[in-house]
Amino acid sequence: MTDELKQKIQAKCREMEIPLFGIGDVSRWEDPLLNPDMPEAFFPCSIWPEAQSVLVIGLPVHLPALETSPSIWYREEYRAINSLIDQYTYRLAEYLNRQGYPSVSVPRDGYGHVGVLVENPVSFFSHRHAAYLAGLGNFGVNNMLLTPQYGPRVRFGSVFTAAPLPADPMMEGMLCTRCMECVNQCPVKALNADDYPDGLTDKVTCAKYSQTLEKHYRSPCGVCIKVCPVGEDRTHYHREDVGIYRKRTGAEDYHTAWDHVRRYGVK
Repeated sequence: MTDELKQKIQAKCREMEIPLFGIGDVSRWEDPLLNPDMPEAFFPCSIWPEAQSVLVIGLPVHLPALETSPSIWYREEYRAINSLIDQYTYRLAEYLNRQGYPSVSVPRDGYGHVGVLVENPVSFFSHRHAAYLAGLGNFGVNNMLLTPQYGPRVRFGSVFTAAPLPADPMMEGMLCTRCMECVNQCPVKALNADDYPDGLTDKVTCAKYSQTLEKHYRSPCGVCIKVCPVGEDRTHYHREDVGIYRKRTGAEDYHTAWDHVRRYGVK
């Protein structure tokens, strides 16, 4: 029955044009070899004891909008994607409820304002880790979840369900190329060259920069996901050369376009 239910969920995701979806068994959060840096309080069963599976979906950030970051264009796309994720996860939770399995969606961002993150730079649940444990990708030096399709340019959302669904296999083979573009181009030097989880982001520094950008309607930053060379989307948009973000010579048309966008809709 649960295999059939999983197929129905997958069909539902395709119907809603959700390109990435996976399922993780809640027991995966208990394995320290898979997830060494997460306290038990952040496990699905600690947040909702009835949870048996976590359904994770992912929506891509369109690279051309992201390339203008920090800008109003990327800000508005980011907010639109978050809204869609909250709607889709709610609808999927309701679908499972109607099938007789208690389920609940988890909000995309578990904080009220970016200023909150300066003092406590953690949300009550990590969708990145959920996506990792659902087999959708693995972590890069930028501490973001990298996927084969979109690199780190994906926003994730989750559904806790009491349905004991078959889990998807974990992804094998690291996607990160260790090119260090994210480390070298971070505008506030919040990253170092160590692999995850040893090289964790300086979250307070990152949050303070986001707070500054927020005052000018330019948040989030997005540089560490913009410059990452991983992802099939780079080929789709003819952006295999990530050097264009560092040098203007030979990419004048792109920089002129990005500069234009950054001048408007902000203060």
